[in-house]
Amino acid sequence: MKKINVGVVGAAGYSGEELLRLLFNHQFVEIKVITSRKYAGDHIGEVFPRFMEQSIKFSEPNVANIINECDVVFLALPHGLAAEYAKPFIEAGLKVIDISADFRLRSLEKYKEYYGCDHPAPELLSQAVYGLPEHYRNDIKESSLIASAGCYPTSILTPSIPLLKAGIVSSKNIIASSMSGVSGAGRKVAVDYIYPECNESARAYATIGHRHLPEIEQELAVAAGLDNIVINFIPHLVPLNRGINSTIIYDATRECSAEEVHSILSATYADEAFVRILPLGKQADIKHVSFTNICEIGVSYDARTKKIIITSVIDNLTKGASGQAVQSMNIIFNLNEKEGLL
Repeated sequence: MKKINVGVVGAAGYSGEELLRLLFNHQFVEIKVITSRKYAGDHIGEVFPRFMEQSIKFSEPNVANIINECDVVFLALPHGLAAEYAKPFIEAGLKVIDISADFRLRSLEKYKEYYGCDHPAPELLSQAVYGLPEHYRNDIKESSLIASAGCYPTSILTPSIPLLKAGIVSSKNIIASSMSGVSGAGRKVAVDYIYPECNESARAYATIGHRHLPEIEQELAVAAGLDNIVINFIPHLVPLNRGINSTIIYDATRECSAEEVHSILSATYADEAFVRILPLGKQADIKHVSFTNICEIGVSYDARTKKIIITSVIDNLTKGASGQAVQSMNIIFNLNEKEGLL
């Protein structure tokens, strides 16, 4: 098989590094271009010593060069900037997989409300497919623009979508309390994220209005067949390099059991390589999924309160970002979804 020529725009961040780790080990991929304004001209090993044996160098993000060299482009850029690059790539016939938030929200009003600016390329929104492969696989296969799902949303939506579709959980009063490792904040220097501030600490942040909230609510509403769902989402920063642990609490719509909830999730994901439903009595643990593309899910039912309680863990840089993006690429190019990921 002819190799897929790949470009990574914004390759110097944590998600970019993770993409490179996966792509260098993908037998059907050749990385043609990696861009960074800060490190343009530098050998990849100078920025990421783990890749010292690779020959590629960072370059400026030259659109014409990328179009000439690549079949697919991953955009690992800040919101707002990704959309500016997506447009010429789409027009040139490239496949674009965006790891930022630029194309995840269908509502221009929500985008402006949560990101503080008008959407830079609203004409592309109708083309974008939400990049949660287990639920949008067929759409991903036919699309040229994938809005890869966010990390917190992936951990929450993966268990929630089947339960809402089955009608066993209420669309009201959903609470998702999540903990994230520090890499979720990106590869930047800021007081809140330096070692003395994060180590031996755990704190909630953005308890109202986190930017991932509208993305989560949007996809929950789709699953429930409703126009709108409102939830409480409480993210926390914990002293880990990578990983997300989400505990999600739902009102059961009727008398049920942990076995019934477990059966729904097991049936939904029986043929999915990257979703692991744990045996009853086991709860999800970040250490089981670190450096993998797996979402691990534990199930409980509290008969006293009639609450269904789910624990869901992912590696925020892999299943929550770069691994999921590679999974979408595999789907687009008719490859085994496991390629480069197992």
